[in-house]
Amino acid sequence: MKTMTCKQLDGACDVEFQANSFEEIADLSKKHGIEMYQQKETKHLESMHKMQELIRNSESMKKWMEYKKELFSPLPSQ
Repeated sequence: MKTMTCKQLDGACDVEFQANSFEEIADLSKKHGIEMYQQKETKHLESMHKMQELIRNSESMKKWMEYKKELFSPLPSQ
């Protein structure tokens, strides 16, 4: 299992996600984002707005995903 924080995924807090693959980490982050959206947590809403801008450009989103996968890959397994 590897660990990444919400902030490492360009989020707003230090909540940790643990998973065996980047895809699993991304899914956990998405679920966390949905929870924060439902709570109308301001800092997360700001982060989500930035992410929505990124999603609008598929090439930018692809580069972001590749970069985050590169960050995930060398993380130590626990």
